[in-house]
Amino acid sequence: QVQLVESGGGLVQPGGSLRLSCAASGFIFSNSVMSWYRQASGKERELVAGIDSRAGAITTYVDSVKGRFTISRDNPKNTVYLQMNSLRPGDTAAYYCKAIVVAAGKPYEYWGQGTQVTVSS
Repeated sequence: QVQLVESGGGLVQPGGSLRLSCAASGFIFSNSVMSWYRQASGKERELVAGIDSRAGAITTYVDSVKGRFTISRDNPKNTVYLQMNSLRPGDTAAYYCKAIVVAAGKPYEYWGQGTQVTVSS
C-alpha cells in the first residue's frame, strides 16, 4: 500500500523558513519522480518543485519560488524535502507531495494528504 505522509507545515512570519518532509512507503522510492504541489484557497493546485529519481539530479521550480525554495531527496530514508526560505504571504497554501511510480511500464500517481503552510504576521 502506497503512503505519502507530509509534515513540517505551520504558521510562520514573512521572511521565515520551514522545511516540509514527505515520508514515502509502499513503493521503490529510488525509482520515483517526486514533486511538491500547493493549493491556495480558491485557486487551482500548482506545481511548486520536482526532482527526478536520482538524489541531487534534475530539479524544477515554478518561477515564483526560484531562489527561495529547494527540493531534495534522501533515497535511503524514502523521504523528499522542501526547504522554504524567505516565505511570503503569497506562499500560504496546503502543500502536497506527489509520487510518480512506473509499474509494469505504466506511470501511476500518488498523493499525500497535505500539510498547511500559513505565512502571516
